[in-house]
Amino acid sequence: MRAAVLHRQREPMTIEEVELDPPKEGEVLVKIVASGVCHSCLHAADGSWANVQTPIVLGDEGAGVVEAVGPGIRNVQPGDHVILSWAPNCGRCRYCAIGRPVLCERRAPGAGVLLDGTTRMRLRGQPVYHYGYVATFATYSVVPESSAIPIRKDMPLEKAALIGCSVMTGTGAVLNTAKVPAGASMAVFGAGGIGLNVVQGGRIAGAHPIIAVDVRANKLEYAQGLGATHAVDASREDPIEAIKRITGRGADYSFVAVGDTRAIQQAFECLAPGGLCVVIGLPPTGETVTLDPRRFVGGERAIVGSSYGSARTWADFPRMVDLYMAGILKIDELITRRYALDEVNEAFRALAAGEVARSILVM
Repeated sequence: MRAAVLHRQREPMTIEEVELDPPKEGEVLVKIVASGVCHSCLHAADGSWANVQTPIVLGDEGAGVVEAVGPGIRNVQPGDHVILSWAPNCGRCRYCAIGRPVLCERRAPGAGVLLDGTTRMRLRGQPVYHYGYVATFATYSVVPESSAIPIRKDMPLEKAALIGCSVMTGTGAVLNTAKVPAGASMAVFGAGGIGLNVVQGGRIAGAHPIIAVDVRANKLEYAQGLGATHAVDASREDPIEAIKRITGRGADYSFVAVGDTRAIQQAFECLAPGGLCVVIGLPPTGETVTLDPRRFVGGERAIVGSSYGSARTWADFPRMVDLYMAGILKIDELITRRYALDEVNEAFRALAAGEVARSILVM
């Protein structure tokens, strides 16, 4: 298969002919149709995140068609259209049983390998590692069965790819993690691919006002197109004061959709009494945040993390597809540019420069 291989962090990827082993027991071979270009992959490539094993095929946001299945597969069959999930789950551990599969206890080892601790990809006799169990910057991928979620076949797979990470992570943070009620006020720090989906998660939930905060005018425009009622340019004004001015008392809910410690502090400081701050974005490895404990106690404010929008992928992915097909969830408006696989480095450059809402690689 053809794949974009990252041989070393901080260096461009190269397009290689990579050997792909067939699926083993409990695994599925998927022909990739499209992959989103995600900030987490950029952080893995540019060195912001440590402990990334190379060579590696990045990509954690994709959709395609099942080509073959290994032994023991019961819920997926060749010809199925699927969205790939970077968070496989066993369905049987404590967290899966209580409806929190993103915390599955049996997902280890991860770290570039599949569930049996090995990789399916090789290049010139050497192992090539997987990113997030799915490795979607390639024409094919072998994934665990629980990472291949079947969807209705009238859903365009180019659009479905974005549900695999940015849509689920952003909308899920609102609908699943925070459970924002209608009429609650929201502030969204960071209007990139995840933040834009937080914004539209707020629109779907009926939140008001929905305040988008960013330092780029184009990102704030995207946010307003997806449901933000107010836009705050944090390079021109203090976002904490602006949010308090707009809401009167502070935000009921704030969301941090960017890997920046200052944004986490601001998102917590802008909360109204009883407010909840949801942290989605991961800062670079080693960075920490200092918060005033008096604001936790005195105003009963809280801060919580959200992984993958607290997704229950087998239920939530089809639900997101249905919302898109009904015209409620906007995905077409998220896609700023399309690239071929061999343009992957240009796609990363545009993402790092803040030129796009979301871009996709079309295989």
